[in-house]
Amino acid sequence: MNATIVVLAGDGIGPEVTNEAQKVLSAVAEGFGHRFDFDHRLMGGCAIDALGTSLPDETVEAAQAGDAVLLGAVGGPKWDDPNAPDRPERGILGIRKALGLFANLRPTKLYPQLIQASPLRPEILEGVDLLVVRELTGGIYFGPRQEAGEAGQEAHDTMLYTRPEIERVVRLAAEAAMGRRRKLASVDKANVLASSRLWRRVATEVLADYPELTVEHVLVDAMAMHLIRRPADFDVIVAGNLFGDILTDEASMLAGSMGMLPSASLGQERNRHGHPLGLYEPIHGSAPDIAGQGIANPLAAILSGAMLLRHSLGLEQEAAAVEQAVAQVLEEGVRTPDIAHTGSETVSTQVMGDLVVQALSERISAGSQE
Repeated sequence: MNATIVVLAGDGIGPEVTNEAQKVLSAVAEGFGHRFDFDHRLMGGCAIDALGTSLPDETVEAAQAGDAVLLGAVGGPKWDDPNAPDRPERGILGIRKALGLFANLRPTKLYPQLIQASPLRPEILEGVDLLVVRELTGGIYFGPRQEAGEAGQEAHDTMLYTRPEIERVVRLAAEAAMGRRRKLASVDKANVLASSRLWRRVATEVLADYPELTVEHVLVDAMAMHLIRRPADFDVIVAGNLFGDILTDEASMLAGSMGMLPSASLGQERNRHGHPLGLYEPIHGSAPDIAGQGIANPLAAILSGAMLLRHSLGLEQEAAAVEQAVAQVLEEGVRTPDIAHTGSETVSTQVMGDLVVQALSERISAGSQE
């Protein structure tokens, strides 16, 4: 397969972790006989500095023409002025809109080797393997708003949802649940919010088409508690933009570190291979406090690359090989600082990437000799 992967390295540790993900994807291409071309473009704070905008037109055009997009992270203190005419986060929202990416898939799977890295007790974590599907282009992040302005007396953001926006993301989540353990929890705040009452009504109608699923509707505050008390009870969770954003950051602690969690943003657009034109990124931020130190965990970016292979390129065997290589490296005791025991030996971002490539190459070689 020939594929073009647009790389938006971004800010902070973004370039460091995407470099390792690209290295692993290149090893996949070499080992499985594919050709991946990497098209590097600017987005975020680096784009503001270089081109005066967080999302240049040429970046959007490249992303629309590519087969998939690999994103690092954007933002940092340098661009944190809330009164600035443009901020790095606008680039993220803009690229999601431009590509029609309405669903963000965030899997949280606990690697047994990292059970001690989580702040929760091991018996609570046993069996955790869930998928959060977050609506991505509606809700409070995109509804009508008013900035406080110089007077600073009043501001508002509007949580606006329409029936089609709710229907498409709930249906996508239901289809995902059908391929897993057939359990789905829909999250809302229907006891207070009008938009959530619409969400629950539409979700109920859509999920009636999936009688094989075990469905529950959970208030967001209750879900925040359940994720800590009984996370293994959940399989697929679908939520609106704001609630999904918060819950997935909470869920990252189940896996021990944000540095372990990948994500995929998908929509209705298809690439030249007939697969979803998706955007793939680790859920962590740009972590400016550790940028340039070579200690960032690249595994979330590498696992995002595995999701890219699976969803946008249809390469299930290759995706599984990457995931198995990551598990092997963790089994061997290799750790970056964020997932290491206090006082234990750690490796750099680059070394972690190199070891995943090595484990992947060994697996490919062993497979070719069978």
